[in-house]
Amino acid sequence: MKKTVVKINWREEIGDLLFIVLGSIFLGLSYALFLIPNHIVPGGLGGLAIVINYLTKISVGIGYVILNIPVFILGIKNLGKRYGIKSLLGIISSSFFIDFFNKFLSLPPATSNKLLSAIYGGVLLGLGLGIVFRGHASTGGTDVIGQVLNRVTNLSVGVGILIVDFLIISLSGIVFGSAEYPLYGYLALFISSKVIDFVLEGWSYAKMTLIITEKPGKIKKVILSEMKRGTTGIRSITGYRRKETEVLLVVVARKEIPVLKQYVKKIDPNAFVIITDVYEVLGRGFKPRTSLL
Repeated sequence: MKKTVVKINWREEIGDLLFIVLGSIFLGLSYALFLIPNHIVPGGLGGLAIVINYLTKISVGIGYVILNIPVFILGIKNLGKRYGIKSLLGIISSSFFIDFFNKFLSLPPATSNKLLSAIYGGVLLGLGLGIVFRGHASTGGTDVIGQVLNRVTNLSVGVGILIVDFLIISLSGIVFGSAEYPLYGYLALFISSKVIDFVLEGWSYAKMTLIITEKPGKIKKVILSEMKRGTTGIRSITGYRRKETEVLLVVVARKEIPVLKQYVKKIDPNAFVIITDVYEVLGRGFKPRTSLL
């Protein structure tokens, strides 16, 4: 039996490598310019490394690697070989740039205002992590711990990560002697998570609408003639009356939503309309989303 040979796309691999390095640079700047000098702990093992640095003077970069070694070994079975190698690179690269900017270059803090540090540190951190994730890698940390807690305690991975981050951020209040520090840490964590979502998914520029109506033909005609948008009819059965009907699916630009709602209300005031975000639309009538990265 012949073995299946998986061809490596070196162009993609080099692209992933560049993403990992670029993301690590942003992450390092976040720690050096905002988080470390202002004792902002944004959760994760990087945040724990800031606490250890304060207590022992071990550099944040070295502490980050030391903390990630057992976690990486613990989770390597679930990562896969290629993802594991890239994640190891992400860990080493991130720790290097943290110490490079903070220790070697000794960059001065961008601000001493803790609120600004939490905001801008969170933005840079989320940007860096998001770019690393775009390179099909991670920087280690609490996501692996969350998976372990899931197996041991049956907690969901998300809840496990939330618990670990909560404990790490709360620890900063005890170590630094003020209840304000965890508040800044929670803010940085929230902002970074939102920026990660933005980097990975993009900004919602379109809306998907599901229209349940007794007058699908008239609504389709108006959408096509007045809005120049196509629709897709989905055969369905109502739950209450068990009546066969047609659900209209239409994707429009955000600014077109008020117009669409007005047309639907005028034709069928009793129509049931569901509107949700769409992060990427490919095909005629919509331009492909151009990545910011």
